[in-house]
Order: sequence, then C-alpha cells, then structure tokens
Amino acid sequence: MAVEIKMPALSPTMETGTVATWNVAVGDEVRSGDVIAEIETDKATMEVEAVEEGVIASILIAAGSENIAVGTVIARLAEDGEDPASVAAAPQHPFPSTNQPDPAPHSAPASTPEPVPASATETPTPAATTSSAQPAAAASVGSSGGAGRIFASPLARRIAADHNLDLAALSGSGPHGRILRADVETAVTALATASATPPGIAPGVTSGGMGVPAAIGAPLAAPGASELIPNSQMRKIIAERLQQSKQTAPHFYLTVDCKIDQLLQSREQLNALVEDGVKISVNDLVISAAAQALIKVPEANASWEGDHTRLFTHADISMAVAIDGGLITPVIWAAEKKGLAELSQISRDLAARARSGSLAPEEFTGGSFTISNLGMFGVREFAAVINPPQGAILAVGAGEQRPIVRDGALAVATVMTVTMSCDHRAVDGAVGARWLQSFKSFIENPVTMLL
Repeated sequence: MAVEIKMPALSPTMETGTVATWNVAVGDEVRSGDVIAEIETDKATMEVEAVEEGVIASILIAAGSENIAVGTVIARLAEDGEDPASVAAAPQHPFPSTNQPDPAPHSAPASTPEPVPASATETPTPAATTSSAQPAAAASVGSSGGAGRIFASPLARRIAADHNLDLAALSGSGPHGRILRADVETAVTALATASATPPGIAPGVTSGGMGVPAAIGAPLAAPGASELIPNSQMRKIIAERLQQSKQTAPHFYLTVDCKIDQLLQSREQLNALVEDGVKISVNDLVISAAAQALIKVPEANASWEGDHTRLFTHADISMAVAIDGGLITPVIWAAEKKGLAELSQISRDLAARARSGSLAPEEFTGGSFTISNLGMFGVREFAAVINPPQGAILAVGAGEQRPIVRDGALAVATVMTVTMSCDHRAVDGAVGARWLQSFKSFIENPVTMLL
C-alpha cells in the first residue's frame, strides 16, 4: 500500500511549514532513516527522514512552497511490489497552502495537484524528454550529474543557495564529510576575494602606484539604490510573534546594576579547577543565578494563560542564540539542578547546534524564562521583548568598569546592567523586583549559588 509522506509537525506550535528542499527525486529508492527533505519551520530548518522503505512515486509539493499546513500530503512512496506509476496516478486530495511556485505547464487544476516535473525548473538537454520525472528541488543535491547525495547541514544548503554555490564542489569538514556552515562561508569568502581582485594582482594588493584598492574600480550604486530580500518563514513567524507579544502582553521594565568583580574572580578560580575542555563563562553564571532566583521567587516563573496563570516547577531557561536569518531559543531544562560545569557544556552544545541548524524540536520548544545576553557586543543596556507565552525575559548587558561610591568614597568596580521585561498580567511589579533582588544577590555573592 502506498505510503503518504505528510508535512510533519516539528514543534507543538507549528501549524504550517515551507518545503525548503527535496533531497530525493521521483524514482529514487529510499530506506528508513534517509533524509528526503528539509522543512523550514517557525524556528529552524529541519531534516525529514523517511520512515518506510520504497520508491518515491510522486512529489506533490515543490521546493520553495510556503504555508503548507501540517498533515498535508507532500509526496507518495511506493512500497515493495507496488507500481510507482500507479501510485503517482492515484487521485490526490487538495492541499491548503499559499505562496506556492507556479505550477508546471499543462498541470492539473489546483484542486488536484500533480507531481512536479523536472522541466518546471531544469534546463533540458538534447537527450532529455518531457516524461522524465524529477522534483524541482533535486538540484539541491548538487550538479555532479547525480553522483550521489551530498551530505550538508540545512544551514549550509541555505547559504550555498543564497550565493549560487555548488555544494558538489566543496569538501565537508563535518562527520563523514558532511558540509557545514563554516565550509560554505569559507568558499563564499574565497569567491568574493577572487572576484574583487583584477587579474595579475594578488588579493589585498593595491592597483597602481597611488595605493588605490583594487575594488575601488567597481561600479558605484546609484543614489537611493536598494534590493528586496524575501523574508524566510522563520523571519515572518518571529515578526508575527514579537508583534503579538508587544501588542497583547503589557510590558514593564525593571533595571538593576550588578557588581561582578567577585563573580569574575570566582569564575577564574573555577576554570582553574574544572577538567580540560570545560570553560565556565559569565553567561553560565548568569543562567545559574537566574535559575536559582526563579526557584527562590516562584511567582516570577509564570506564564499568563487567560483564565489561568501557569506556575512552572523548574527553571527551564531559554537561551537566546542569534543565527542566520533570525533567532532561536534552545532550552536548558531544570537549570537549577545543574552544576556550573554541566551548564557550561550544555549551553555550548546547544548554541553550536543551534547555529548549525541541527537542534531537535524538543530542544527549542517550551521554556519558562528567557535570557538574552548582548554583552559580548559591548551593549551596555537594553530592554528585550518577552518571548511568548513566557512571563518574563532578562536582558544582560556588558560588564564594564564604572565609578561607584563605596563607604562614602569614590571607587571603581566592574558593573553589569540587567533589565527584566515582565508581562504584567502574570508578574506584578513587586514580584519582578523581588526576583531581581534575588538575582543580584546571587551574582554579587556567587558562593551562595552553592548553598
């Protein structure tokens, strides 16, 4: 019996998704566990694996199709003994979606979508025939003449597509030769350097005797020039949710300055004691202090749900990580129960996999409280937008030396400014103030985190 491959629900909040690329073509044999497509969700680009063995009989949704509802049949798989042609010819159900690529010529009406032919997107060769079945995104596996699937992370594929870079020409530095983001970015940089350098002039060498850079001769853009960049599904969802947060959640802000000289000294001592490969950061200490404060002031660990307010048992800390095209918040579950060395390893692993697009949905869905740290960029102070449906978010600025008054005399201390944004429906001002007081106490006396 034919197997219907449906748009998966990759997170509890996912309602629609975008078919980013197809890694298989009509007629390809697949085994259970093979990555057949990449789906762009509201959080990230995720790989979709086949759950059955068989032959791809038809691909119903072209690569690049947006707003495909969860549960929509996107492809059909013919099992062992079935005729793929018969499976492909079977009547299909309408699919709810918008912003799809134009159908191929002579396609059926919109209520009866048909498999996407190769001729819709590929340049025919003299040997090609109109009956050859190839999905629109089959080119994503490279232009090496079908020499086999190219293993690359979703983020690497996206960057390569944005720069018209052929993945088949790259060598991957990841496990089993998998092409990673860094591999693609290195190739893009190399191409940009080569294109900006005139023949006979080495990169970085000026042309002529006046010290004029080689790139100066490039055509200048006209005044007022601009370009339109399509918004990804992730960017659209981020905009929608943050707009909803600002419109529906009454934000208020509380700011305190924390002296962190003692914390920095404790961090240095801890890093001298931990095993090789572990490096505790200031952000790890901030996460630990926030988690301990949430347990000490549980009313701040809350979420507004209309008729009810949800109080979370654990401090499930969402950690804001900037990635290409948006932001993702991997979750450190029950952070209050983890030691600093464990927190360091978990946070580094989550951040690295968030940037490479390899997080599992359950690793970035949920959480009770978010921390956004821009201190590494030199930002002194900022106010963050609450990550819905959570009740609060902490914005962490850079630690810097500032003049303070100590015992009636001027002194210098390393000070870090933090701002707590609260949803007033779930967290009252006094509750937020008590939480900040507790957080500040943990930060300024880090040994108390061990009690």
